[in-house]
Amino acid sequence: MNNRFQEIFKQLEVERSQERSTDINSNVLIIDGLNTFIRVFSAVPALNDDGEHIGGVTGFLRSVAATIRQFKPSRCIIVFDGKGGSARRKKLYPEYKANRAVKTQFNRYEEFANLQDESESMKRQFGRTIEYLHQLPVTVLAVDNVEADDIIAYIANEIYTEEKHRVTIVSTDRDFLQLVNGRINVWSPVKKILYTPSVLQEEIGIPSLNYLMYRSFIGDKSDNIPGINGVALKTMLKHFPIITDQSEVTLESLRDYVDSQDKPTRIHETVKDNFHILERNHELMQLKNVDIPGNTKLLAVDIVNQPIQRTNVYEFKRMFMRDKIYTIIKDVDTWLTAFNTLNTFASI
Repeated sequence: MNNRFQEIFKQLEVERSQERSTDINSNVLIIDGLNTFIRVFSAVPALNDDGEHIGGVTGFLRSVAATIRQFKPSRCIIVFDGKGGSARRKKLYPEYKANRAVKTQFNRYEEFANLQDESESMKRQFGRTIEYLHQLPVTVLAVDNVEADDIIAYIANEIYTEEKHRVTIVSTDRDFLQLVNGRINVWSPVKKILYTPSVLQEEIGIPSLNYLMYRSFIGDKSDNIPGINGVALKTMLKHFPIITDQSEVTLESLRDYVDSQDKPTRIHETVKDNFHILERNHELMQLKNVDIPGNTKLLAVDIVNQPIQRTNVYEFKRMFMRDKIYTIIKDVDTWLTAFNTLNTFASI
């Protein structure tokens, strides 16, 4: 627990230094855009004066503003999946995200006539949300044939690499926890937890550098990636204690560990017989060495290093009144003050 307090005090010191900093990349906030939009669209039953559902737009804008107020970033980057982004992983595993292809029920029966109505509203609100973001001092990024996860990981791992650069990733996708280190944190907006190395260690008993291996064992139901049957966290900790070490466990070292057992258990044999599942999951989930084209990396570098634009207050308010979202965001002028810090960095 003392380590937790020490880490909190350290973070406070970092935040104080960032408030005084003029480095535009000292405190970078990266938001998983589609993850956020889908979550708020499903959870916010907001209607405008015309009775149109606007929960996707208003939920997203309010979520972004609240997160910016909380973390006071020097730069905010919102990343969306590009068209055909899942193609590479589907080539590795055709069933990847297949569970997302068919929706069986509505989120809000009283607001949508049918699934098509809901789908059209989601598409319309998503497009409108992007238009609003272009009026704010944030950077919006999406690259065709690349998933947001890979772009986010590349930005956090390969672009902002100096010790003075602090990165906070905002997403409910737990795959990002493999990136947590002394420089990169992950904020879960649902759990309200800021994952640092010590927080992650305390929650699951495994250091962040072995989180990927843990996920390779258990799979990811949200992406339709099955794990190894019969192997859960407690089983892993009992039969594979090396995963708790403060050194990275690779696929090779794990295989060596299994082969070295004088009296292998049933679990050891199960893992040995299904090692191909570990290898597949590791490749599907790993974000530390992303497989994206060089020209995509150059594009990402160019976009995220561009100067920050200032809030286009006139255009934002014009859209705001046209969409009649004043029923949800009551005082737009006060709401827009959330972006003041970013506007300050836009002048640097």
